[in-house]
Amino acid sequence: MSPAVRRGLLVVFAVSAIGIGVWCYFAPAHWYATFPGFGLTWLPVLGPFNEHLVADVGAFYLGFGVLSLVAARRPADTVLAGWGWVVFSVLHLVYHLRHLHMYSLRDQVLNVVVLSLFVVMGAALLVPQRKRA
Repeated sequence: MSPAVRRGLLVVFAVSAIGIGVWCYFAPAHWYATFPGFGLTWLPVLGPFNEHLVADVGAFYLGFGVLSLVAARRPADTVLAGWGWVVFSVLHLVYHLRHLHMYSLRDQVLNVVVLSLFVVMGAALLVPQRKRA
């Protein structure tokens, strides 16, 4: 995989993580009540709001966003960032697969597709870099 594709994937991860992180950390109740947005609300069905837990999730996402930005600038670090995203994304997907029954069919499909995409993107960062000719 080319360095440009790696950087692109890491920028997508960073933008997503920083967006979620800022939202969670600085507006935890709003994030909990309205995530993922677009008129969908996926979190309230999973249990009661916990401000501390939501702020911690925001802090995690902000940290991973920074990690992704740093890795995008340093090609040697892309595999380490990839492993972090793969571990998180696989565990996140597995949790949601076990709890799909709480959602409508549309939300089930969206959960599986979006969370699987993050697994695939993280795994793509583990593909060895192409050798330059």
